[in-house]
Amino acid sequence: MSKQLFQKRIGRRTFLGATAAGAALAGGLAPTTAAAATRTVKIGFLAPLTGEVAAWGLPGLYGCEIWAEKVNAAGGVRIGDDTCTFEFVSYDNEYAPEKARAGATKLIFEDDVKFIMMLGGDTWPAVQPIANKSGMLVSTLLPSDLSPDTKTLIAPCEVHPIYNVTGVWWLAEQMPDLKSTVICAQDDALGRPSVATYLAAFEAHGIDVLDTVFFDLSTTDFAPVMTSMLSKNPDILCLDTAYADYVHPLCEQAYQQGFKGKIISCTADFYEKIVEKTSKEFMEGFIFQFPDFDDPALSQPGINFDAPGEFYAEYSKRWPGEWGAVSWEYASIMDLWVQGAQRAGSVEPQEVLAGMKQGGTGKHAFGDASWWGKELFGIDNALVGNWPVVVIENGKAVIKEFRNIPEWWAMHGDLLVKHFTEMGEMYHQRG
Repeated sequence: MSKQLFQKRIGRRTFLGATAAGAALAGGLAPTTAAAATRTVKIGFLAPLTGEVAAWGLPGLYGCEIWAEKVNAAGGVRIGDDTCTFEFVSYDNEYAPEKARAGATKLIFEDDVKFIMMLGGDTWPAVQPIANKSGMLVSTLLPSDLSPDTKTLIAPCEVHPIYNVTGVWWLAEQMPDLKSTVICAQDDALGRPSVATYLAAFEAHGIDVLDTVFFDLSTTDFAPVMTSMLSKNPDILCLDTAYADYVHPLCEQAYQQGFKGKIISCTADFYEKIVEKTSKEFMEGFIFQFPDFDDPALSQPGINFDAPGEFYAEYSKRWPGEWGAVSWEYASIMDLWVQGAQRAGSVEPQEVLAGMKQGGTGKHAFGDASWWGKELFGIDNALVGNWPVVVIENGKAVIKEFRNIPEWWAMHGDLLVKHFTEMGEMYHQRG
């Protein structure tokens, strides 16, 4: 999907109430037995809703709309002595630090939210002083934001970029004849730590990295980027954690320039559009990390996202063609937040944080997971466990396996630390 589809200005939106669609989806979190809600809890959604990075914000806000309708339609949830329903207050930070700072200030001091969800990355440093001073609990999709100085920042769902090791791990076992790769990425807070992760994974599994190509965020012509990559004659093209607006033209250029090898990428948002612009044959075997939630593998025991198929169907009905990597993630974070709040008997940020981390484990969407990260991020504020390896087969995303990130870390963690250090991305190296 091109960025034009995300250019409609969203500004501030609130999601609350119970619709017929929400009522039909009810049945996830245990509903209260009270006759009526006694408290509305406001949750901040501070993420890019327009611009090049909107694909990792706006679809998540859509998912939160479904989540709120479902929970509120069920009568809310019991937290301590209160019955709580939920209202999401959004602020479009456009992936701009100064707007993220303004948004955090407004959400905390004017809207009185109890929790803020962010994409993170380049916008987090501007929010950090405000979060630290206020004690606000904030979530990020990027554990690479974590450090010992970010005690109220958590990564309870997405563990970018370290889950990227699982795709390389699977690829190396399934296709041992593929021995070389070229990596490309935008030069920013998402691209750099992801490159470090892919470098570690490729080294761990005996795949030679022939070149790493960083391109500027303003790049619109990807023909020269792809020409440079293909000049090395790699077996594998690695698109790192490139934005959707980059992945699509990169794939088109690889197709037009005759690439016949394997492609691996962190994401493949709106991959149907890539298939349309290339072919099913070209995209066959494309490896990435984010499933469609109608995948049968998500109905197996141990999955902690309630009724994923129903969620996916409702989402696809409302916003056809807009399912992406983050469509489910912010909703999953809310499940974990509610569990923490119920443990704590409170919606206050510090108490919810303690409730979420109680016992050192949590029910991640893809299975039980542990709070981890001190060795890499200086603090155990990332919830880490299994992550799916997804492959496009006959034009459709298919989960091939769930692989365990801590298991990979136990074997190759030293390589991840080495490459994070060489890239200047260790927590103690960031300014």
